[in-house]
Amino acid sequence: MTQRPFVRREFLALAGMLAAFPAAAQSTPEAPVQTAPAPAPAPAGPPPVRVALETGEGRIVIELATAQAPITTANFLRYVDRKLYDKATFFRASRAPSAVEYGLIQGGLQGIGALPPIAHEPTTKTGLKHVDGTVSIARTAPGTATSDFFICVGDAPYLDADPAAPGDNLGFAAFGRVVEGMDVVKKILALPTPGKAINPVMKGQILDPPVPIKSARRVP
Repeated sequence: MTQRPFVRREFLALAGMLAAFPAAAQSTPEAPVQTAPAPAPAPAGPPPVRVALETGEGRIVIELATAQAPITTANFLRYVDRKLYDKATFFRASRAPSAVEYGLIQGGLQGIGALPPIAHEPTTKTGLKHVDGTVSIARTAPGTATSDFFICVGDAPYLDADPAAPGDNLGFAAFGRVVEGMDVVKKILALPTPGKAINPVMKGQILDPPVPIKSARRVP
């Protein structure tokens, strides 16, 4: 069954961003197809690393794009290796108003005991995209990301960087993808959200109770 794409305004409301990300341009059927040259071989880099999150709703396994997003993946692994995510939760489930099966879930420490922030790695630099199952780091201004991250349910190109857009057009820093447990992600997305939102943008999106992250460990 064909999935209905997000309406731009719906996902922007979910993301809680002040900046707007314009929708991708569409070519007309009459437009000639442009064939891009074959990409150069990717430089050798570290192999992907997998991390298993054991949550109160089940297991989620994330594969980190260590070669494409070295800064963001190293940051995530700082929290994993220090077992800091063992004190974290999935606290937010943000659903599209007219398509509740689409959205994102957000987890992390919410600033409590967070490590220093990291430099921003936009998708224009990493080549990664916000598609179904993408894991990305949460932020306010570029360079403010710490522990909080989110997982996309459904494609969300509006969260990619767009140099042609006005204002803050750097998007979010994608750094991995879910390779096991999207059923768990969707289960969390569907949970009730009656919690009190400190940020008004997240009103109606706060899980109560939150879903605990019992452990976060590298997968051998």
